[in-house]
Amino acid sequence: MQKTYYDPKDLKDFGKISEWDQELGDKFFEYYGKVFEEGALTAREKSLIALAVSHTVQCAYCIDAYTSDGLKRGLEREEMMEAVHVAAAIKSGATLVHGVQMMKKYDKLSF
Repeated sequence: MQKTYYDPKDLKDFGKISEWDQELGDKFFEYYGKVFEEGALTAREKSLIALAVSHTVQCAYCIDAYTSDGLKRGLEREEMMEAVHVAAAIKSGATLVHGVQMMKKYDKLSF
């Protein structure tokens, strides 16, 4: 097995972050759990959103976790890939729209 900076085994130790600050760790995991409860969105829909966001923030641990979670919730590969493309389009659009700031700044400083 090839070594990388990200060790997939670390995901199992995520809960250990509370060891260094129990109060904040507990509050985070309480919030995290609450967010993923069924509500206006199903757990399946939330898993798909989480998978797309995981790609946008480029969290290898999250991608692993929500690919597995999505499979358990019946997500199909086409749904997963489409969600990744939606995330990529938003990320690309956000990058490009900030180009307007650059253009305005350039025009202001160069004339």
